[in-house]
Amino acid sequence: MNYRILGRTGVRVSPLCLGAMMFGQWGNPDPADSIKIIHRALDAGINFIDTADIYSRGESEEIVGKALADGRRDKVILATKFHASMGEDPNQQGNSRRWIFQEVEASLRRLRTDWIDLYQVHRPSADTDIEETLGALSDLVTQGKVRYVGSSTFPASQIVEAQWTARERRLTRFVCEQPPYSLLVRGVEADILPTCQRHGMGVIPWSPLAGGWLSGKWRKGSAAPSTPRAARMPARYDLSQPANQRKLEAADALGQLADSAGMSLVHLAIAFVIRHPAVTSAIIGPRTMEQLESQLGAAELMLDSAVLDRIDEIVTPGTNIHPADAGWDNPALAPAARRR
Repeated sequence: MNYRILGRTGVRVSPLCLGAMMFGQWGNPDPADSIKIIHRALDAGINFIDTADIYSRGESEEIVGKALADGRRDKVILATKFHASMGEDPNQQGNSRRWIFQEVEASLRRLRTDWIDLYQVHRPSADTDIEETLGALSDLVTQGKVRYVGSSTFPASQIVEAQWTARERRLTRFVCEQPPYSLLVRGVEADILPTCQRHGMGVIPWSPLAGGWLSGKWRKGSAAPSTPRAARMPARYDLSQPANQRKLEAADALGQLADSAGMSLVHLAIAFVIRHPAVTSAIIGPRTMEQLESQLGAAELMLDSAVLDRIDEIVTPGTNIHPADAGWDNPALAPAARRR
């Protein structure tokens, strides 16, 4: 596997990152099976694992911690995230210093490790100054509990603001951004990816299979597959919505393109993401061993110009077919923020 540098850190990571969102009650309820999937990914050359505190309310981190407890921890670049609510207390969430200091200890405990390689802000927070967040993260780096820090699903303006704040206040800067990016969700191409390139940040996109839409199972004339993710987020899968009908049309056309090119749609989708010049590593999120095996070979696939041109005809570059797939709702567009 050809390893890539994460931003300007000098740390080398595999072009496929194992996402752990499906390990636990959100996806695969069998911890032993999930651990086997993790070990298989590591044996295949993947050295990068991404999870989050919110995934199955900490269970995903616990499973990853158990999988690495057999002596593999030192060889893995381990990433996790904080921000989402982890309890009924209103302060058990967000990007404040108070919550960061509390939650990093919980993540370290669940992961069975003394340090986190990459600690990421899962979403921006309109009610918290970025200097507050970066100051707390900088202290964690100084303490040795965290090696690097990053953002996830930040708009371009806030990526720039975070870089400026880190420089002006001499704080630890975000070394990477984790945005949604796939054949169906290309909005980040317009601004976020070039912004990351200008600031020397790595990019580790989530959901290169568009939440399963590019698994090959979403085809015209077939029954819509039933998945745990579709049950949790019906707005992104309900075919009665016009935007999801457009996604189905595009997924079917992309499936036909993959068939004609002699490759699986899964490989086409992942290869498309990791071949963008700004992208460091694509996060794959298998729920089963079969899904992992179907994704592993994508890192070696090259897409020719004819295939890329046809993709651009199916989905316009720099656009999201369904706005809900952007992963973040801009608070400036909420009714309360727009009323004069």
